[in-house]
Amino acid sequence: MRLSKLAFQTLREAPKEADTVSHKLMVRASVIRQVAAGVYEWLPFGWRAVLKTAAIVREEMDRAGAQEVLLPQLSPRELWEESGRWKAYGKELMRLKDRHDRDFALGPTHEEVITDLARAILRSYRRLPATLYQIQTKFRDDIRPRFGVMRAREFTMKDAYSFDADDAASERSYEAMRVAYNRIFTRIGFNYRMVDADSGSIGGSFSQEFMVLADTGENLIAVCTACDYAANMEKAESAPLPPPAVEAGAAPEAVPTPGTKSCSAVAKLLGRPIRDVAKLMFYQAGDELVGAMVRGDHEINEIKLARLLVVDEVVLARADAIVAKTGLPIGYMGPVGLPDIRVVADRDLAAMPAIVTGANRPDEHLVNVRPGRDFTPALTSPIRNVCVGDPCARCGAPLKLIRGIEVGHIFKLGLKYSKSMHAVFLDEGGKEQLMVMGCYGIGVTRIVAAAIEQNHDDRGIIWPLSIAPYRAIVVPLGVEPELVAAAEKLYADLDVAGVEVLFDDRSEAPGVKFADADLLGVPIQLIVGKTFKARGMIEMRRRGTKEGVEVAPQDAVAQVRDLS
Repeated sequence: MRLSKLAFQTLREAPKEADTVSHKLMVRASVIRQVAAGVYEWLPFGWRAVLKTAAIVREEMDRAGAQEVLLPQLSPRELWEESGRWKAYGKELMRLKDRHDRDFALGPTHEEVITDLARAILRSYRRLPATLYQIQTKFRDDIRPRFGVMRAREFTMKDAYSFDADDAASERSYEAMRVAYNRIFTRIGFNYRMVDADSGSIGGSFSQEFMVLADTGENLIAVCTACDYAANMEKAESAPLPPPAVEAGAAPEAVPTPGTKSCSAVAKLLGRPIRDVAKLMFYQAGDELVGAMVRGDHEINEIKLARLLVVDEVVLARADAIVAKTGLPIGYMGPVGLPDIRVVADRDLAAMPAIVTGANRPDEHLVNVRPGRDFTPALTSPIRNVCVGDPCARCGAPLKLIRGIEVGHIFKLGLKYSKSMHAVFLDEGGKEQLMVMGCYGIGVTRIVAAAIEQNHDDRGIIWPLSIAPYRAIVVPLGVEPELVAAAEKLYADLDVAGVEVLFDDRSEAPGVKFADADLLGVPIQLIVGKTFKARGMIEMRRRGTKEGVEVAPQDAVAQVRDLS
């Protein structure tokens, strides 16, 4: 492809709304263009990377025995009501009505539709196991789309679904997908990690995420420094912390803390470690106002809290709602004598021999409060985020925190959808049995962005060879007839050899051509310039390196084609 004919326009500056490295570079390099918040056009250069990513995904899905289908993006409300997710999925589900006032959803995922298909055609045990997949556009009405295509309202995803006769067979299907995912991300060239994860609105008993490791990743991952344990922050757990060796007083004692509400301020005033000051937060959990307690040096994990309370989500309660319910002062509330509110406590807070809490009176706190003696939590469970240095739940070694970008998620769904939607098959005895299901997602367009987050420098993108839109770019630096002729011949020879190649045939200054070549990030740069004039040699340079090597024109095609 001649660059003069390519539909693209590089930008020297990123737009203000671009908030990550990949977002900035993808806009500047004409990979994507924003149409609306969270909605993007893929331009020809960028779309080639998407197609190459999809091809790798498709090859590995087929290799694992999965069968490709194409499901409708539009699905009727009735299917979502069968699964119970028409209301449960929440506001992220894009809903619309047709001209007959019938409700539909634009699919964020396709468990309902695929289960409806399976119950219609997989009626016999002879048709199981079966894994069906598609690569298709998905829609999610994210409250705050950001990070470019990594958190967009419209995106391309591969979603696969397995149907099995029993748990053992379902485990084999899950393992086949886990292996396929590892192959996909290894082929792309990612530095990645598989981690335990929360199943969220998809549901099921167990799930794992595939995280591309990047300092700019939006996800925190807890990783053991000794064993192979790894989990995202929604799921990560640690072993119980040893309680500090201090004695609780005989009874709680009120101390003045005028104008002091935060844990850090109370700890400083009283000369105590911040771990000794209890943090009490109030959440709306469905129709119930609930208090949650952790140590002052810890943070509440709202996903863990919601799971403990058996609700879809918890939301921080408004101050006026708390005061209306309790009649007590904000910033000075504590569990001792707290009226009519259920309080749950983190496991490590509940093990403390003595803590400082609000006294339920203005400008006062209580010291010498002992959990279990002076108040009894309604529930005790690990509800906090793990911290650096916490002991691993498996081996006790310290945990560390790293950042990553989720690019894949696999789930053991069990009977969640087959039971609610009556997806059954006839066993060998002619009896109806529920299908055991699994679900497996990969963000195809997100992979492209994650590859850029992991592979870039201050000059632009550095594409992995596996998904690079083009393998090489020919850059002539001058207008002399012999130089232009050599560049044209090299371009033609590469094209005939089947190498995907760009040719910068524009009448731009060398500096502009170099800047654009680096920004676009094509892996191999073939520079026809001063070395050709002096010695008849072409400079071949790998993107991301400053130094090139001289190659004879007659050898360049083979070297470019064989470079890995």
